[in-house]
Amino acid sequence: MTDGGTDLDEMVRIERDIARLHARFVDAAARFVAVRGCTDEAVAEVGVALGWTGRFARQRLELAEQLTTRLPHTLDALTRGEIDLVKAAKVAGPTAALADEPAKRVDRLVAGRLDGATAGSVQRLVKKTVIDIDPEGQTERARHERAQRHVRLSHGDGSMATLAAELPAERAQAAYARIDTAARTLRRSGDRRTLDQLRADVYGDLLLGHDLPGDDTSTAQGTPSATKADVFVHIDLATLTGLADNPAELAGHGPLPAPVARAIAHDPTSTWRRIITDPHTGAPLDVGHTRYRPPRALADYVKVRDRTCRFPGCHRPADDVDLDHVIPHGCDGPTCAANLIGLCRHHHRVKHTPGWTFRLDTDGTLHIATPTGRHVTGPPPHETDHGSERDGPEATSPPGPRDPRLRPEPHPGRRPRGKTRRRGGRRPRGDTAAHDPAAHDPVARRTEPGERNTTSDASP
Repeated sequence: MTDGGTDLDEMVRIERDIARLHARFVDAAARFVAVRGCTDEAVAEVGVALGWTGRFARQRLELAEQLTTRLPHTLDALTRGEIDLVKAAKVAGPTAALADEPAKRVDRLVAGRLDGATAGSVQRLVKKTVIDIDPEGQTERARHERAQRHVRLSHGDGSMATLAAELPAERAQAAYARIDTAARTLRRSGDRRTLDQLRADVYGDLLLGHDLPGDDTSTAQGTPSATKADVFVHIDLATLTGLADNPAELAGHGPLPAPVARAIAHDPTSTWRRIITDPHTGAPLDVGHTRYRPPRALADYVKVRDRTCRFPGCHRPADDVDLDHVIPHGCDGPTCAANLIGLCRHHHRVKHTPGWTFRLDTDGTLHIATPTGRHVTGPPPHETDHGSERDGPEATSPPGPRDPRLRPEPHPGRRPRGKTRRRGGRRPRGDTAAHDPAAHDPVARRTEPGERNTTSDASP
């Protein structure tokens, strides 16, 4: 028996070979477009030859044209097998609205940062870089994108159908958080449905106007709301006050244009929590507690600091993660911010599988070793998908003087108002910080065979 490392190496080689073949396809498709154009007739012929719908054929031809004319560095990465065609499309999508020169500049700035990144991470990086390159156009792009919002009904082969809505990111994030929190509340109360089933049922009940136990709709009868959930919007102070237009970040989604983020942050009825960040490092300076009663200080600090699940490529929002001791608590690992990271339940289980090791540097860099000997490095949370370095002289110049009072200090992990920690027996190996209400609930903690992480990026 082996650890599968040889087979995994072969899988990697095959995927890189497929990427190189896709690069050859892109080159051939671009030559076809140069001769025939991207007319309806040409698209129809490609669709007939390859058994594709007209829409898919047009998307492939337009992608090939964009990669060969505007994104040469991305095409080179595809040719070398460093990225696949899906990730190449994630570069092309956000740059499609730019003119040729800005698009080429984005392509140049993200070159070298694509290898090993997930499709979702690539998309977030490119979106952030597009905003950096063309800040003046961000408002118009956001207005155009939001004008395309819609609801779509797709019927499946059997007894099921899909009802999906294209919404502004912050509204979709808040809506999902409400659905997820209500589903988890029902699960903890003893409901035997899986979380996926509960989310789907809660979604349908809310749309059909049915009341949910503990939901806001029941407050008239005196039942306290149980479905509020924090959605974090990270915005630097200068942008919040209107002195700058740096992009903000919606935890779990990625960058938001400055005008959109300001509107969220200043809306007194907003269901999103604003996190004011250091403009130079992105580290949190102020955790807005104006909307909900804050959780315990340490848990709140770590969630805001980490933003999302710390496992590379996972973007589940930090409001729905377990706080895990990097050095296990049973091995004298301290309960402090320097030894805690947020992991979604799925990756929390992975961490405690034999053969996986995690190590956290003092600057927040996470090092992971896999059972087959591979090593993955996750940058500090405030540097993840933080976009590109600016072009020009300022790219090599250090930041200007900063007020030392704005430099965030590591959280000491003390409990407020002198609370002492209750000593108990040793926790089981799946170490979850005590802030998680489901951590000690045997019903909520049960592994569901059909349960999946619906907010993580499912793309390769």
